[in-house]
Amino acid sequence: MSVKYIPVQWNPNKWYYDGIMLVGVAAFLWVFLYITPDALGHERPINPQIHNARAFGACAFTMLTVILCIGPLARLDHRFLPLLYNRRHFGVMTAFVAATHAGYILDWYFAFSSRSPVQGLLEANTSYGQIAGFPFEILGVFALICLTLLAATSHDFWLKFLTPPVWKRLHYLIYAAYAAVVGHVVLGILQDDRGIGVNLLFIGGAALVCVLHLAAWWQGRAEPMGIAATGWVQVAPVDAFREGFAKITKLPDGDRVAVFLHEGQLSAIANACAHQNGPLGEGKIVDCLVTCPWHGFQYDVRNGQSPAPFTEKVPTYLVKVEGGAVFVNPAANPPGTAVAPVPLEKGAT
Repeated sequence: MSVKYIPVQWNPNKWYYDGIMLVGVAAFLWVFLYITPDALGHERPINPQIHNARAFGACAFTMLTVILCIGPLARLDHRFLPLLYNRRHFGVMTAFVAATHAGYILDWYFAFSSRSPVQGLLEANTSYGQIAGFPFEILGVFALICLTLLAATSHDFWLKFLTPPVWKRLHYLIYAAYAAVVGHVVLGILQDDRGIGVNLLFIGGAALVCVLHLAAWWQGRAEPMGIAATGWVQVAPVDAFREGFAKITKLPDGDRVAVFLHEGQLSAIANACAHQNGPLGEGKIVDCLVTCPWHGFQYDVRNGQSPAPFTEKVPTYLVKVEGGAVFVNPAANPPGTAVAPVPLEKGAT
């Protein structure tokens, strides 16, 4: 959270996160460039320029795979939540690594073309009507454009300017980029390289992303809503609540509500953080404030407002306890509306 925009809001955690990321990238490139040539088992030595391009391409794919695994891993096991904190820096670094891969390709294959390298790349193969020999390069170009766009709009200025819902939808392009990269690899290097290492890296990575997303979806799928005759939605039994934590329920309109127990009283706010739609209900109350597990944005559970001087707000909801269960009114109050907490029945916890 910040009251003004600066290029990077550095803190020790970000330095630590980025330092580990840079060391990991350097280690991956070193292993690929100096350890794997013999392990790959090529019949003929590969030109250093091509090997460099493959090293950065494989690194970009691996980084993109890790980025897409962080989200479902954090939902499956909260111990992975710290990896979400600086994921945007991870994405920006991935865009730079992918651009380096593209630079090596253009410099080696098209540097001496009579046309510009980019024009030569786009016009070298136009066999779009067939699978064998399909111009896989265009898939790589598309993925690089997506990654560049996402890196360029990763700053909170664009999040505020575009609004969180639009920004979030824009950044779903990461999935299109990943699909394009998979196609780029399958129709490209995997057509010629039969080494088990390359196949394990790319096919195994893509399979891991799919499996983790399916597992996270299965775990997070909404349970059937219990809707009372009055229209209120049942959240959970009173003895299911823990102090400082929330129970999340899905409303008939598809929105989710997080009902927190704080100092023996219940309060409900929207589950989507005003910053990046992070799941507030998966966070906890710290210093009397609901703290988003993604980036630490905080809200007063009683009114959905961030503490001064911050201005973020989320909708609040009415809560009631009836028949040993907690219910929430599905009609949202305007963001920042104060709602009196409801005491939990004695002996419920």
